[in-house]
Amino acid sequence: MSSALALLLPPVVSPPPKFLSLRLNRLSLFHSSPSLSPTYIWRATSRRFFPAAKAQSISIMASENVGTLKQQLAKLFDESLRATIPEELDVEPLIAACNPKFGDYQCNNAMSLWTKVKGKGSEFKGPQAIGQALSKNLPASEMIESCGIAGPGFVNVVLSRQWIAESIQKMLIDGIGTWAPKLLVKRAVIDFSSPNIAKEMHVGHLRSTIIGDTLARMLEFSNVEVRRRNHVGDWGTQFGMLIEHLFDKFPNGEVASDQAIGDLEAFYKASKQRFDSDSGFKERAQKAVVSLQGGVDKYRKAWTQICEISRRGYEKVYQRLGVYLEEKGESFYNPYIPSVLELLSQKGLIEESEGARVIFIEGKNIPLIVVKKDGGYNYASTDLAALWYRLNEEKAEWIIYVTDVGQREHFEMVFTAAKLAGWLPAEDNKYPKTSHVGFGLVLGEDGKRFRTRSTEVVRLVDLLDEAKSRCKAVLIERGKSEEWTADELEQTAEAVGYGAIKYADLKNNRLTNYTFSFDQMLNDKGNTAVYLLYAHARICSIIRKSGKDLEELKKTGTIELNHQDERALGLHLLQFAEVVEEACTNLLPNVLCEYLYNLSENYTKFYSTCTVVGSKEETSRLLLCEATAVVMRKCFHLLGITPVYKI
Repeated sequence: MSSALALLLPPVVSPPPKFLSLRLNRLSLFHSSPSLSPTYIWRATSRRFFPAAKAQSISIMASENVGTLKQQLAKLFDESLRATIPEELDVEPLIAACNPKFGDYQCNNAMSLWTKVKGKGSEFKGPQAIGQALSKNLPASEMIESCGIAGPGFVNVVLSRQWIAESIQKMLIDGIGTWAPKLLVKRAVIDFSSPNIAKEMHVGHLRSTIIGDTLARMLEFSNVEVRRRNHVGDWGTQFGMLIEHLFDKFPNGEVASDQAIGDLEAFYKASKQRFDSDSGFKERAQKAVVSLQGGVDKYRKAWTQICEISRRGYEKVYQRLGVYLEEKGESFYNPYIPSVLELLSQKGLIEESEGARVIFIEGKNIPLIVVKKDGGYNYASTDLAALWYRLNEEKAEWIIYVTDVGQREHFEMVFTAAKLAGWLPAEDNKYPKTSHVGFGLVLGEDGKRFRTRSTEVVRLVDLLDEAKSRCKAVLIERGKSEEWTADELEQTAEAVGYGAIKYADLKNNRLTNYTFSFDQMLNDKGNTAVYLLYAHARICSIIRKSGKDLEELKKTGTIELNHQDERALGLHLLQFAEVVEEACTNLLPNVLCEYLYNLSENYTKFYSTCTVVGSKEETSRLLLCEATAVVMRKCFHLLGITPVYKI
């Protein structure tokens, strides 16, 4: 393993408030440069840290964000469209990034406009004439340096170097919050992670947890109020066998408080084996479910203990991953099921079928069962109750479910039932709306589902331990155990190891399977977290070695983008907002990963051709370095990765 693993960091994560004092105490330990060492405070509304110097202006920054480059250009071309063809009022500007040979962005409305106006006595003779008029009618703007017409009326736009530079410098002063995209939705619920009580969190939960957390972070950055929901499996028939097994094992009904989650996993397997093989135990377990659902105190108390033991286990995993969720499990929605099913019955959607109550969905071979033959509820009835609650009680405009692709059809049927009931609009592009974020399997290097040698599902905690252990071994081998305190060594190994696991997952299109390989994800070359963390640390090192006060340079210095590689880096920085918008809109974290990797590549090209420290352009280039580091840190934050500041 290379030197890229020898990194020193401040633990900038997003813990829940109860971890605040612990995290704050560590900040001063790892920062070494005043310009890179802001004091952080906790903002409960967004559940993350902000530099104290910026804290008072957070709300202002959020409301004064300038939008994406595409949005800003769209405003200009919207005025041009109204002036060019005022009779076509429903035309939206079509803005897209274009081939760098022709410009930076392109307006592609001319062809579609020509289709609308030709033959109607229009003054225009073709799409190119419309394109020329669109260019001519653009309002004056410091944003645009020049325009050109290509092909059948494409309007190619070259952005002003000075405007790009000034926009970056303004961000350095006002904060990257001004670059947050503007989304239509104001409140969202994201249902992710969702482990089952009495079962260990495994590698399958890794994808849901990491993807869901990143989607939440991106939407929160975009000023969406996000409700992070952990829909844990804490209700159902399995609790009958767990409770009866508990009564047999612990006659007084008290479970040892120090019982580990691994022991509870074995406890679950033992109870399931008895349930499948012992008819007498099975009958007792079925009666226990009735007692539990009837609210019998003895059974409720046993259920509460089992849930709490399990909860302590997965909360430790969330703490290690820097993930925050609010638990509302299946049991929370259970009281709402009868009234929700009654609402669906009143709409004429629920029918009797072979002793069960179902909803028939057009195009589906099997119906959506909402009440089983034995009168019990199931996943569908719980999910419908949860959806109703989120729409009516929590007033969510966008409800996002992060589960494996195998559950896609189930959620399609639930969403269709909600549309038939009038809870959701028929059109998918209108709010409120629902989205299923499916993801593929985690594979081993043999191409099969990732499992241990004993064919067991890989425990998530084991993966985290292994990643940290490997990183720590390399750091010790490099002699860092002699330079750093034990705490520094632990924190560095955690940051790099956990970050590597997260990024290796997120960089892939979530719909595809991916192969889990420690060797690949901990490589310091290529598109890995280690490479990116190294790149960020190198930028910080350059700034430190300059000896300059960055805060002072922000006030007195000026960014200039005279070299083509400076301009290319500056333009890529400005495209950050539209990339986050695209990643949010399409619910694809890999889009942000690709942007981050390309940003690092653009910076490397800039640094290899443009001397920073000691050059006559030092001030400008140091500010460009700082802007790159700021954007990289925000990308890391959105991906749930802790940045590092020293090599």
